[in-house]
Amino acid sequence: MTDIDDFNVDVVRRTVHEIYDKGEYPTSQKICESMRKKINFEGSKSSVQRILRSLNFKYKKCCNGRKFLMERNDIVALRNTFLRKMCNLRSSGDTRPVIYLDETWVNQNHLRNHIWQNDMDSEGFKVPTGKGGRLIVCHAGAAKFGFICGSKLIFRSKNDGDYHSQMNSQIFHDWFQNMLQLLDEPCVIVMDNAPYHSVLVENVPKSNTKKSDVQKWLSEKGIDFSPTETLAELREKVKMAKPREKRYQLDELAYQMGHEVIRLPPYHCQYNPIELIWAQVKGEVATKNTTFKIADVEKLMHEAIDAVTTENWEKCVRHAKQLQNKDFEKEGFRDCILEPIILTIDPNDSDCSSSEDEDYL
Repeated sequence: MTDIDDFNVDVVRRTVHEIYDKGEYPTSQKICESMRKKINFEGSKSSVQRILRSLNFKYKKCCNGRKFLMERNDIVALRNTFLRKMCNLRSSGDTRPVIYLDETWVNQNHLRNHIWQNDMDSEGFKVPTGKGGRLIVCHAGAAKFGFICGSKLIFRSKNDGDYHSQMNSQIFHDWFQNMLQLLDEPCVIVMDNAPYHSVLVENVPKSNTKKSDVQKWLSEKGIDFSPTETLAELREKVKMAKPREKRYQLDELAYQMGHEVIRLPPYHCQYNPIELIWAQVKGEVATKNTTFKIADVEKLMHEAIDAVTTENWEKCVRHAKQLQNKDFEKEGFRDCILEPIILTIDPNDSDCSSSEDEDYL
């Protein structure tokens, strides 16, 4: 079982951190037991291990042969960078509004998990099978003024695949540009690294780029190469020449218009208060969805979004701020706890299977 929502996935990460914070070592059994108490988790140790892998946790072997569950270093670094930036904004008295944006979806047959039925009603409450059509929603808002008036985007998905596959970089770029034009003061914009958020200013050759295109890129950079050099050799030259830091088109666009973009770390949606807003909106739609017609669901979605108040936003942003501040404070303590373990990790060790943890801890 790995079908749990983003907020409960975060419970897994936090459980690992809490176990380390107590001076103990996390195992899949300990994590599983803790999750059963916290969220009535019904999965097994194997389910926990699969979730951990999806979050880029891996077991590392130390010089004494023991294995410790470690989060991938770049994700830890990105989390710390994000938290430091957000906390510094507040501590420095920065008065710019912080805009949080995100996309979500709602299915045509969306309803609450549990509904009451009248036992005397032989007809009952008829719910269609399947999920039905899907709406894709994109919006942005802040504690200062709630949702940005005029930035709501709702459209019908062409298929029932992952909603991320329905949003592309051109649709999002157009929406983002329009949203920026609606802002009447410099703002800080917080968003994640979804592929359509993250089109680079400069396209660097990838592992599947044709040799002729790699040669063209090197030529444009003024980098010498021989026609006899292999693709592997050319790729090494690309590695040496490519920019060290990624520059995103949307970040540059925002900067040109007087705004700053701060990127959320991967797998950390809990730092984005709009996720709580989406939960409120989708709950409202689920309560009122009785026809299960896509046009009616679309109307309900518009109404639910329009009903969100500035006070709702203030409450959700306050919760996210508290979480960010608390986690940033903990990161320093956790660094001290984990450093002695990190220093003992075997540098020659390849990543270990998370299914082996119980043999070592």
